[in-house]
Amino acid sequence: MTMEWTGARYADKPTVEVETFVAAPPERVWEVISDIGLMPELSDEVQRVEWQDSATGPSVGARFIGYNRHEAFGEWETTSIIVECERPRVFAWAVGDVDHPGAIWRFSLEPSGEGTTLRQWVQMGPARSGLSVAIDQMPEKEEKIVFVRLREYEVGMAANLAEIKARVESRPGGGES
Repeated sequence: MTMEWTGARYADKPTVEVETFVAAPPERVWEVISDIGLMPELSDEVQRVEWQDSATGPSVGARFIGYNRHEAFGEWETTSIIVECERPRVFAWAVGDVDHPGAIWRFSLEPSGEGTTLRQWVQMGPARSGLSVAIDQMPEKEEKIVFVRLREYEVGMAANLAEIKARVESRPGGGES
């Protein structure tokens, strides 16, 4: 598993990306990463998700609400809009406003030998988020606050990818191309 970071201040729109190899073709991986109903099973923070506006599956423009909980931030909900949905290559959503999101989350899949290189990426900001409140209260600690949150994302995303890999590879035909 590989990881990559950028940015130190919130205004820099910091990112983190985690990557792993899954011994299955992209179509099989896509079935798991594009199922938002699995998010609560893959994340300690996401508690529940609901499609909005009669949406029943992923497509560009579809919206869903995420109900979240974090020990330091409490409970909150976000509305996300799918901004990329190219089966079986990329699945991404913006949190809040598409043009000025609080975050952007993306899964990308790339055929690789007998399987798939799977990446999960997140960008913080540029719009305000729950993290902005902590930064407002302690502006002198902004870089540390951002670092800690990026590290939480990194650890959570590594766990997500490990669970996705395990689920896909354990399915019948999971390791077949």
